[in-house]
Amino acid sequence: MSITREQIVDQVSNIVGPEKVITDEQVLRENSHDRYRKYETIMGIYELPLPAAVVKVQNSDQVSQLLAFCNEHKINCVPRTGGSATEGGLETIVENSIVIDGSEMNRIVAISETDMIATAECGVPLQVLEDEVRKLGLTTGHSPQSKPIAHMGGLVATRSIGQFSTLYGGIEDMVVGLEAVFPNGHKAKIKNVPRRACGPDIRHIITGNEGALCFITEVSVKLFKYTPQYNQFRAYRLDSMKTGFEILREVMVNGYHPSIARLYDAEDGSQHGFDQFAPDQCVLIFMAEGNKLLADATVAGIDELLLPYADECTPVDGKIIEAWFNQLNWGPEKLEEERKHILANHHMGFTTEVSGNWSCIYDIYVNALERIRREYPHMDDITMLGGHSSHSYLTGTNVYFVYDYSVQACGPEAERMTYHHAIHTIIIEETLKAGGSVGHHHGLGKYRTQWTQEEHGTGAYYMLEGLKKQFDPNGIMNFGTIFPVPNYPVKSETAK
Repeated sequence: MSITREQIVDQVSNIVGPEKVITDEQVLRENSHDRYRKYETIMGIYELPLPAAVVKVQNSDQVSQLLAFCNEHKINCVPRTGGSATEGGLETIVENSIVIDGSEMNRIVAISETDMIATAECGVPLQVLEDEVRKLGLTTGHSPQSKPIAHMGGLVATRSIGQFSTLYGGIEDMVVGLEAVFPNGHKAKIKNVPRRACGPDIRHIITGNEGALCFITEVSVKLFKYTPQYNQFRAYRLDSMKTGFEILREVMVNGYHPSIARLYDAEDGSQHGFDQFAPDQCVLIFMAEGNKLLADATVAGIDELLLPYADECTPVDGKIIEAWFNQLNWGPEKLEEERKHILANHHMGFTTEVSGNWSCIYDIYVNALERIRREYPHMDDITMLGGHSSHSYLTGTNVYFVYDYSVQACGPEAERMTYHHAIHTIIIEETLKAGGSVGHHHGLGKYRTQWTQEEHGTGAYYMLEGLKKQFDPNGIMNFGTIFPVPNYPVKSETAK
């Protein structure tokens, strides 16, 4: 027998205290969305079912009791910390859901200079942790653009990546140990050790689960020496993205690990001001960091690799790139500027990030852009369409497609499907066709789940599906995220 909305509020109040249960309508509205519905939120449109409550948990015991209660009564739970998700993973698509907000679990548990490990609760902002370890001459090495507002639990849950990933790796490479609570209330703590061969790596059941399997309560991550005095930038302008991808590959397969390895096409670069020194050209950027010997060797190696491309690549003053990069992150001030811009101009900007091996990444880039320009019916509203590569590996790299548009063809309620999801769909279809991955670092959320089975393939999806059946048999964890729900989202009619 289902319980009422009022009974849900009463019961969760008994667990965490009434002062930690928020039922204010505006708060509920804001917690029914994430940044995928950016335009609707800014325009004050909230069409999704409002959660019954936002519950501010204080510790893992409360999380355990809440999840056990929700599991017993089959109440949908949406885990949330910083709220910076971009793929709809935080949407409450089920009536009377509970948003379990871990942002007040914000204690840095320990920082060990000996073991080079920091342990923090899920609600610790990354910027706060980074500021603390830098006092000791250390760094997490993790620096997504959302660094000022993203929290540790959400970063691990979405399998986040930072701007220095080519050197430090993604969050999955940084995580040493974890604590998480599963739907039946079971608390699981994975100890901090450098490596072990004791069965499958169970950290990866939790990392990237997007709240669809469990609630992450605590995270332990590696630390690195912080030596910004040795940072060195290299930048070049060139005419061909194909050549740029070839150079990125040469750097990676020759064993170099710059912290930044980026390639911008002319369209994407123009919005960063690169057209001032590279009009109608691509821009290739590297930064080397670490101790002086490693930084010097890295830039020396890149300089040598670039020699055969001297006729195609013209050097750019690295100081220009350094100044640009230092302003790249977005926090509350930039979000407010964006909000004002959208209100005044009804002009949007979105991205779709995918990845592929070296043999197919250029085809993904070219085919997706060509198909959008050929088939998308509202090209007159597109003000910028381009892309860049920002995370490279021995075997391949990513492409971050970027598209800006003025909302002309529809009202705010239809903006997502007419513009964002329609363009997003074309990119993902072309990525799958070429053999790439549909989600490099933003996660699947609820807007890529229609491709989850195709992404993994029938054989491998069996394993993913098995995790859901094992750990969340009642389906209470973040319904619709990662695991597909029929007809959600409604497929765009504008993507042919």
